[in-house]
Amino acid sequence: MPSKGKHRRTKARSITRGFIAVGTGGAALVLPLMGATTAGAAQPAAAPKAVAPAAVKAAPKTYSVVAGDSLSKIAAAHSLSGWKELYEDNRAVIGDKPSLIHPGLKLTIGAKAKAPAKPAAKATPAADRADRSQTRAAVAKTTTYTNDLDGWIKESLAIMAKHGIPGTYEGIHRNIMRESSGNPRAINNWDSNAVAGTPSKGLLQVIAPTFAAYHVPGTSMDSYDPVANITAACNYAADRYGSIDNVNGPY
Repeated sequence: MPSKGKHRRTKARSITRGFIAVGTGGAALVLPLMGATTAGAAQPAAAPKAVAPAAVKAAPKTYSVVAGDSLSKIAAAHSLSGWKELYEDNRAVIGDKPSLIHPGLKLTIGAKAKAPAKPAAKATPAADRADRSQTRAAVAKTTTYTNDLDGWIKESLAIMAKHGIPGTYEGIHRNIMRESSGNPRAINNWDSNAVAGTPSKGLLQVIAPTFAAYHVPGTSMDSYDPVANITAACNYAADRYGSIDNVNGPY
């Protein structure tokens, strides 16, 4: 029993301090101890942050031209900035005449179309080469057009194609029949334009200031001239409405 007034001092100490000796057959093995208060539990690795997928660009679409189509009509239906964007993307398949698209032609919407692969040239006998040369010479001759409404429209379309002016035969013919019934000498002497001194004239009833502003080089300066009248009117319609095909009333 301990003497009165004295207390036995507890020998146990925090295991977080010092070392502990372990008996090993008379020798002392000193080992460091890690305090329970200092050994933190292993933290789980942070989950990797999800990486947002890159924006996926809409895949290009292929559109097959149908009867009555025009580049401006197709561009509007697919929310493009205009017919010129569609034409530039598909120049390789359309060629140099944007107004002469035909049913069945495959257009690429949203990307530049690739030019169709050309077949490998084959060796041609001399006689065959001569025939081909004659054919090319015949095609190279200046095209002649009939001096009637059909011929005027076709000649206008050829000129429009050279200048990148959109329009189709059907669109031109429909508007001519509404405006002048096909009479190249038609004149309007009663509406507000006539009162102002600038009566509408010709197949597509064009007033003089509009004809002068949208006259197409290479055509007559006479607004009564059928081809000059058509091409100037189509040039104006393309600038204001996208194409003569989009005109279905007074313009």
